[in-house]
This record gives sequence, structure tokens and C-alpha cells, in this order.
Amino acid sequence: MINAIIDGIKVSVPDNTSILDAAKSVGIQIPTLCYLKEINEIGACRVCVVEVEGHDKLFTACNNILEEGMVIHTTSYKAREGRRMNVQLMLSEHDDRCTTCVRSTDCSLQRLAKELNIQDNPFEKHIPEQKGSSDFPLIRDYTKCIGCMRCVSVCDKIQASSIWDLLGSGSRAQIDVRDVYRLEDSKCALCGQCITHCPVGALKERDDVSKVLRALDNKDKITIVQIAPSIRTAWGEMLGLTPQQASMERLSAVLKYLGFDYVFDTNFTADLTIMEEGSEFIERLKDGKRNFPMFTSCCPGWVRFLKGHYPELVDNLSTAKSPQQMFGAIIKSYVAKIKNIDPKDIYSVSLMPCVAKKHECALDNMNDACGEPDVDAVLTNRELIRLIRSQHVRPELLEEVPLDDPLGFGSGAGNIFGATGGVMEAALRSAYYLVTGENPDPDAFKAVRGMDGWKEASFEIDGIPLKIAVAHGLGNADRLIKAIKKGQVEYDFVEIMACPGGCVGGGGQPFYDGVEMAEKRAPILYAFDAKTDLRFSHENPSIKQVYEDYLIAPLGEKSHHLLHTNHHDWKMPGEE
Repeated sequence: MINAIIDGIKVSVPDNTSILDAAKSVGIQIPTLCYLKEINEIGACRVCVVEVEGHDKLFTACNNILEEGMVIHTTSYKAREGRRMNVQLMLSEHDDRCTTCVRSTDCSLQRLAKELNIQDNPFEKHIPEQKGSSDFPLIRDYTKCIGCMRCVSVCDKIQASSIWDLLGSGSRAQIDVRDVYRLEDSKCALCGQCITHCPVGALKERDDVSKVLRALDNKDKITIVQIAPSIRTAWGEMLGLTPQQASMERLSAVLKYLGFDYVFDTNFTADLTIMEEGSEFIERLKDGKRNFPMFTSCCPGWVRFLKGHYPELVDNLSTAKSPQQMFGAIIKSYVAKIKNIDPKDIYSVSLMPCVAKKHECALDNMNDACGEPDVDAVLTNRELIRLIRSQHVRPELLEEVPLDDPLGFGSGAGNIFGATGGVMEAALRSAYYLVTGENPDPDAFKAVRGMDGWKEASFEIDGIPLKIAVAHGLGNADRLIKAIKKGQVEYDFVEIMACPGGCVGGGGQPFYDGVEMAEKRAPILYAFDAKTDLRFSHENPSIKQVYEDYLIAPLGEKSHHLLHTNHHDWKMPGEE
């Protein structure tokens, strides 16, 4: 054990403990800004500086190890003034018009400046120039970057995408996109993890709230909204609602209050995805293991990553569209028909935990229902909150309102889509039925649950051995793909989610600086699955009805036209 004194308190911690963690062990909080545990421990911002007796220079607490006999002062005049000066230097190169910033009141730099009582700045302002497209789903604001390197570390270490880098040197050094001039020309997966880990407003999703409000104000448009499974786990967090208050029915009431004509549950097309994707998997098995393993295709961030980094494996993707796009196609075909609406009069909105969904809905080949985009706009969870606040809605005062028929209901299997392993588990439940004609125990495949980055399991369905894998976070996906290409592993079916934890940890979810929420949100989805009487996608009466009335059968002609896609119909930058 290493013994030292921090702010007059005796500390005894194991060897190789940082000053930051040693201080934390006795309740002393040293402020940080660039620090992310085990991801970004580089002392770039120098906000965590402390004074160590016997040394002239200040020490960064996050990446310096406590040594025997150290006497440390975290709030001495020297440490305090060094910390203030470092923050003032950041502010001198930061656009601090906070009232119009997307992170206002939720910005770590803003909070820190207030804590340090910074009311003026002696340094001359020098704001970098802005560049890049304001139409791209992910926007980098060069005027707000503080050079903390978080985006670089997350993109490299967690997501294996290496989009960002520190370019230039000295006073000209800045974080920018690597290898290309513009972000939109890069192989960015649009997972949005750089956004959720940025401590300021330097990274954000394109805001489409105004576009949706214009549609709600247009009396000639029928506005329809779908709610993704993982939205229900987090939409109430930023509004201070309890889990009991933040029900789907209360969110339905909020959306109806805002002016949406119909509110549906994306769980319905999660079930529909299982019917199509599960049937496709069985067909591939019968077809002599062609293009195996089969990869899930419901995560557009994963699809972008595969097309950008491993284009030779694109044919291994299921041709099934994501639940979002299936819903858009069904809304502007089946729903339009039964409600006697011209599909061109429908404005279709989806509430998603994801930035990549904004790119997906704008693809030229996602217009199969009527020739116009099947989904007109995507709002992230954060944009949903901004929409609610902009209209001064008080959700806790509204009475709950049920979602609309015929697509307002999904099974427990569809609900768990939002957690890593959920797609695989739901698919195996129905694949078992489609092969044997009997339902398995609903929890027979729960081995795929959990937060391990790369899970694998073996099952047997009607004498057919299956080896499956589940990975979440693109870094884990990258390791898995490399192992497949080297022949080190073999699988029949693989589920990939781009974001750590799956959609519950999506790049469009609420901010919590330095805290990962996926592990806390996922149990909400599994709890719903466990308590519902309907735990199989193929037993959803609405699914049975849509096939009986309209689609005829999974993988049929109409299903293929509306619910499947060709992943080669659009290109990533640099893709031949």
C-alpha cells in the first residue's frame, strides 16, 4: 500500500493508483474535463492539476501515480490559479455564446467555469473558423472544440473507426477529421459516440426539430410518429420524470398534445423484422450455408461501418430493412390504405436513440412505399426533449393515452431489440418456431444477454446445431470480423450493435458526462418482456393481421419489395 497525505488527510491506497483516484477514495473531488477512465487519461486539459510539496511544477492528477510520502494540496493558491488559468485559456478559443448552444446548462466547461468563479478572461479571443456541411447528420462545431481528445480516444479505442485525430502542431494543433478534408467524406459510422462523450457542444447531431414543427403546423399533412424501444428507457430522464411517470402511454399523450395524428410503437416492426430476418436465416440454412455468417442489418451505424471498412462482407448482411424503415414503408402503404390516406400526404417521423438513423432514412433506396422517403424525419431522444420543452409541455400533468391501432403494440421479443443481444434472442425464439412449429421456452436463449462486448453461444434447433455471436461497440465488432476473416472462429448468425450496450447506449441518448447508462437502461426492456403475456414476435396479432391482409407471407413478393433492401444500392465515401 502507498501512503500519502492529500489536503491534510492520510491516504493509503494500492500501488499504481492515480492521484485522482487516491483523492476520490477519501472523498476529495478533483475537477476534470478531458478525463474518461481507462479511455482518455492523458491530462490534456490540465484542469485536474494539484500541488505536490517539494516540486515546482503542478501535477495532473488523472495520469500521475501516487508515490510514497507525497504531500498534496488540491486547492492551494498555486493549484487553484493554475486550474483557473487553464480554463480561461480554453475559453479564449471557445465560442461561449452559451444561450444558443445545444449543451447550454449541460456543458462540463460551463459548469467548471462557474465552479471556479471565472467572471472575466484576461486572454485575447481567438475563435477557429467553422467548416463542413450543416446538412450532414453529425456536425462538428470547430468554434467550440477544447482539444480534450475525448472524441479521438472513443473513436479509436471503443469504436475502432479512427475518424478523428490531432492534426498540426503547436498553436496550430486542432482536432479534425483524419485523412479527408470533410467529415461527410470520411468512413464515419455515425454512431454518435463522439457526441455523447464530448464535454461541450463541439459535436452534435443535425437538429430537425424545426422541420418536424413545420410539418405539425401544416394542416395538409397527416403526421405519424413511431417510438423506438430504447426511447422508453430514457425519455423521462432529462425531464425529471420517474420511471413510472415516463410510460409509453404518457409519451403518447405528449405527442398527441404536440399535434401528431397517430402514435405507433416501433416494437411492431421489430416483430416484423424478426419474421423477415428469421425467415431469411432459415432460407440461408436450407440453401447450403451461403454467405455465412449472416449479419443482422437493423443497426445503420453497423451497416455503415461494414460498408466502409469491410465492403467484401456486405453480402453477409441480412437484406431485411431496419425496424424504422419497415415501419416507414408500412405506414405509407398498409396504414395509408386502411385509413384511406394518400401516402404523399403523410409526414412520417421516428423517435430514435441514434444519429445514423438520420442518414438511413435519407437514402435514395428507402422510398419503396410511394416513391417519396418512407421516413421523412428522425429525432434523437435529445431532440425529442428539445421539442417537448420548446412547446412548454408538462408531461407529468397529462393523462396517459394509449398508442394507436393497428400498429400500436409489439411483443416482448420486439421490445428487447434495444439492448445488446435482444435482436438475436428475439430472432432465435421465432426461428425455433418456424423450424419446429412449436414455441421454445421464452428464456431458452438468454445466454446472449449481458454487457460482455463479444458473446458467443451454441444452440440446437430441431437437430440443427447453430453457433451464434453477439457484439456491441464497433471495436468489439472489428475484433470479431478480423477473427472470422482469419478463420479463428465460425458462426452461423451474428448480431452487431454499433453502440456500447446497444440502442439503450445509443449516440442520440441523453448526456451523462463520464457515466455509461446502457447497463441501467437495458433491464427496463427485459422487465417488460418478462411481464408481458406475448413474448414471441410470430404471435403478435397485429403481425398476423398485416400478413393476412396485406403482405401475404414473409419473404413474399410484397414483403420483399417493401421490407428488404439491396445494401449495394448506395455507397460509402471511397467505396467503388
